[in-house]
Amino acid sequence: MSDSTTDGGCGTDPRGPFTGDGTRAVRAGLPESVKHEPTLPGPVFAAHFHLPGDPTGPYTYGRDENPTWTLLEQAIGELEAPGQDGAETLVFASGMAAISSVLFSQLRAGDTVVLPDDGYQVLPLVRTQLEAYGIEVRTAPTGGDAQLDVLDGARLLWIETPSNPGLDVCDVRRLAEAAHARGALVAVDNTLATPLGQRPLELGADFAVASGTKQLTGHGDILLGYVVGRDAEAMAAVRRWRKIVGAIPGPMEAWLAHRSIATLQLRVDRQNATALTLAQALRERTEVTGLRYPGLPDDPSHRVASQQMQRFGCVVSFTLPTRARADRFLDALRLVDAATSFGGVRSTAERRGRWGGDAVPEGFIRFSVGAEDPADLVADVLHALDETAA
Repeated sequence: MSDSTTDGGCGTDPRGPFTGDGTRAVRAGLPESVKHEPTLPGPVFAAHFHLPGDPTGPYTYGRDENPTWTLLEQAIGELEAPGQDGAETLVFASGMAAISSVLFSQLRAGDTVVLPDDGYQVLPLVRTQLEAYGIEVRTAPTGGDAQLDVLDGARLLWIETPSNPGLDVCDVRRLAEAAHARGALVAVDNTLATPLGQRPLELGADFAVASGTKQLTGHGDILLGYVVGRDAEAMAAVRRWRKIVGAIPGPMEAWLAHRSIATLQLRVDRQNATALTLAQALRERTEVTGLRYPGLPDDPSHRVASQQMQRFGCVVSFTLPTRARADRFLDALRLVDAATSFGGVRSTAERRGRWGGDAVPEGFIRFSVGAEDPADLVADVLHALDETAA
């Protein structure tokens, strides 16, 4: 793992360069200090702005820009693309709004896109819509860089690493180089890793896309998405798509997201460390099969993950023998909420097969580790396994 997980390396300039992830998270997107003004201005609730004369300047109409979005976009950009002055960030109403903006702004009838066949369960719905627009969709698994085999002639490669919910990892740099050699753009869904786990643009991707609903904001009370890209023309198309469909976040959601990012490094480090502890404990249980966590040294994805990730995420997946056993296990947990999201400060878990659409066994559990005391959380999980063993 990279040394960037530490908080050292600050320069002598009082304003930087600061390289610590915690420092970046706490300071990201803050405006210049002004006497008597709040350090983080409150949300701007405005559908329109004073605009006499010609419509020039950054803020003209509320569907196009908002000062609260601007600060959040700056904050996310400082985390996803530190030091990359040409990178641009756009925020959206949800992760799916962000995903859709890239796919539908970059692809035309007759184009080909490569998607993972083991990614987020809404991608099959996206595939149906893409095909309805005359776009060819090819799929391949995330693991083993299998998408390489179907790249020829593609306009866009969509990568999800680690994959959700199976936690497979692919070599982003290798795939990006191969895609670019064939003239394809590359987008990476960075939701599970967060920008403190990996930075796709530094690995060669053209777009980093994520749901800010998950660990980025971490409290389970905001729907949000974002796209970060470094090609001005491509990002102009993404911005135009956001304007056309109106997939914009509310100012309150944007402000809450920015506030939440300040604790990102603290939350991520706690949750990821506990996820590894939980995975190690689950490895000792005979009823648990298919255990996956990229941070485990013997995980099939560990070698590749350790080369491109600074942190391995807060999600652990595993399978219990039957659907009934999995349901009893979830009911027996006391510190874990039954919920379908991940990344929050309160641990959540679900039997993923209940939704359909994911190629997982009936007893498959996606477990999102929160910020509870590690000993308490592990004890709760082991107690639930013991209690439902009969």
